[in-house]
Formats: sequence, C-alpha cells, structure tokens
Amino acid sequence: MEMFKASQFIATGFAVLLAATLAVACNSSTDPESQPETPPGVDARYFPAPEHDLERISSDAQDFYVQTVLEGLSVPWGLAFLPDDRVLITERAGSIHIVENGELREQPLDNVPQVHAHGQGGMLDIVLHPDYENNGWIYITYSRPDGSGGSNTALSRMRLDGYAFTDVELLFSGEPTSNRRHHFGSRIVFDDDGYVYFSIGDRGMMATAQDLSTHAGVVIRLHDDGRVPSDNPFADPANLPEGQSEARPEIYAWGSRNIQGMQLHPETREVWSHEHGPRGGDEINIIRPALNYGWPEITHGINYDGSIITPDTAREGMEQPLLHWTPSIAPSGMAFVTGDRYPGWKNSLMVGTLAPRYLHRVELDGERVVAQEELLPGIGRVRDVRMAPDGYLYVAAENPGIIYRLIPAE
Repeated sequence: MEMFKASQFIATGFAVLLAATLAVACNSSTDPESQPETPPGVDARYFPAPEHDLERISSDAQDFYVQTVLEGLSVPWGLAFLPDDRVLITERAGSIHIVENGELREQPLDNVPQVHAHGQGGMLDIVLHPDYENNGWIYITYSRPDGSGGSNTALSRMRLDGYAFTDVELLFSGEPTSNRRHHFGSRIVFDDDGYVYFSIGDRGMMATAQDLSTHAGVVIRLHDDGRVPSDNPFADPANLPEGQSEARPEIYAWGSRNIQGMQLHPETREVWSHEHGPRGGDEINIIRPALNYGWPEITHGINYDGSIITPDTAREGMEQPLLHWTPSIAPSGMAFVTGDRYPGWKNSLMVGTLAPRYLHRVELDGERVVAQEELLPGIGRVRDVRMAPDGYLYVAAENPGIIYRLIPAE
C-alpha cells in the first residue's frame, strides 16, 4: 500500500497547503490508491477510540495515524491531564475548559483569575503540581492586568472543586507591566526537587532582556508556594554579573526573547526550552542557572523589516543555542517522546510550529541533534504538544481549535 510521506513537505503555494490541510483534517491520503486502516487497540482513557479507519502516515522513523479527538475550540494554549481521566484546556481568550468522558463541557470553568487578553497575551500555560493527587494544586500563567491598561505575565495556583476553582493564589506577577501586545511567554515546568520554572518574554522591548532589574526575557524559578529559593543565582546581591547594578532574585536565567516551549528532559532532568527569534534565529536551549542566552546582543535573526539587530551571533559570556532555525518556524509547545508507544521516535523532541504549520521532530543523541523532520504539513498553527499519562502524543492546533491524538502503527 502506498503511504503518505509526511517528512517531505515543501510549501509551494496555497493550493498545496490547502490540499495538505484537507488531507489531515479528513484523515485521508491524497493518493487515490491508499486505503484507510484500523489503528491497533487504542487506550480510550481521555478520548474515545477512533470510530472509523484512519490514514496510515509514514515518517522517517515511525508510522502513525492522526485522530481528531476534540473540536470546537479557538486558540487552545495548554493541556493538562487529570488523574480522574478529565482534561483541562486553556483558551487564550481567558477561559479554562474541561473535557469529561471525551467531550468538551459547553461552559468554561468558573472563578479563574482575571486575564488581560490582547495580542499574544491571555490565558497561557497550565500544569499540575507533581504531587497533585495529594495537594490538588493546578498552576497557570496568564497576562495579568495592572488596572491601567497594561499587563505582564503572572503565575497563580488554585484547586478544582466541581466546575469552579477555589483557593486561588497569585504567586508572582512580572514587573514592569506594559501595554504592549506581544512576548508574554509562557510555559511552566516543575523539576524533581519541586521547584517551579516559568518563562516571561521580553514584552517587545528587546533591550530589557539584558537588564536584570526587570522580569523581561527571563526564566523565573520559585518554590511551589511562590517563595524565592535562597540558592537562586541572584538571590545574593554579591552575585551580580558585571555591568548590572541590581537583579531580581526570582530570575534563574536571562537573555531570552520569547520562550513558548519548556520541558524537563526525561533522562538528564534539566529544563530545556525553545524560543522565538525575530526573522530567523529561533532557538533550542538548555536552561541553566545564571546563564545569559544573549538576546538581543547576539542572534541568528534580523528585524522583520530586514534591518540588522546585531552583527554578532556569538559573544563571550553568552550562550550558544543547541539548535537554531533560519528561516523561523515560530515554535510553540514541545514534548520529549517518552514511553514505549513510539519506538521509532525514541530520543526525539516534538516541537509545534506556528508559521509553517506542521509538527517538527528533532532527533537527539544526548545534546547533539542528529536528524530533523517535518510531520503533518498543513495541520494548522500548532500551539501545544503534550505526552499524556496514557502514553500518547497530543497536538493542539488553533483557528479553528482542534486537539489531535497521534496513534502509533504496529
């Protein structure tokens, strides 16, 4: 049987993109001789098993099927899978929705923090506390209004009681606020020691990413209750880098433009991130304490109008990315492939893309990139990618908002 080769997509115009989009949406190949197949037994923990045969898709290393498991959303930004088989989904417009028995509840959940949804801001990431089954804490990042038209990225936690949140606590709010509409970040990660990390973008004021007196272009590290760890790199003023007169003690790493993907590596247990460059220069980095990732003093990108931001792609005291993309793929969401369901994708990092609208696979050997592949061309603006506790990869695309499940073929 002829199989759709997902890794060889090159954008050749609207007609090709439209054809690819329709092929994915209908779970059918553009090859008229291709026949849909029945996927192997599917765990229906969060969403029902497929009700009809699906197109078998071939990648360089793993055959799979794509199932549309949820529709009716707009811009689904983050997914969290609850132990009771329900799913929480943030919508950038400011709401949080719940999926029960595989279906989207019509009404969003009540008592969420107030959100200033404008531009790239809104309700952003959502993550369960590592000890959720005992403490019930759910963490979110969002653009929090300052009461005068501005906002910045904030971190709150809360508990779910029925269809409403309770015990809502603001743990952190970035400063200064701004009325700018872009670069809020934001992703949340817990490490094995219970610290919570989350990202804030440079808010479109690029120079501030090199100013440690602001929360711009940084990764924040806190205790799970919002306290600042005493061993944060700048908690002691004596640790100020050269040229800095003060530093915010919450900052763990700095010099980033706009991190919208962050995950804990399944083996090394370090925090990995990806971030948007300007026109070119999207990056993958490993987040380590006190390191300066260089934006905007070094970059592989240029301004959108073609002008030069900096002539330098490297500078002493600033980190080089593990990988960079030019032209930009506009990365959003990322997940390491774990478990045994996808043997061909072992040691791969899945990255969503907003501009070319596909799923990008990065194959790794330790910290070395050994292969890259473009999957599911035309699937939409991929906002989030998650490995769920059921062992499947889920992909959230926006406008329209759809959740897909990738089912491995035998």
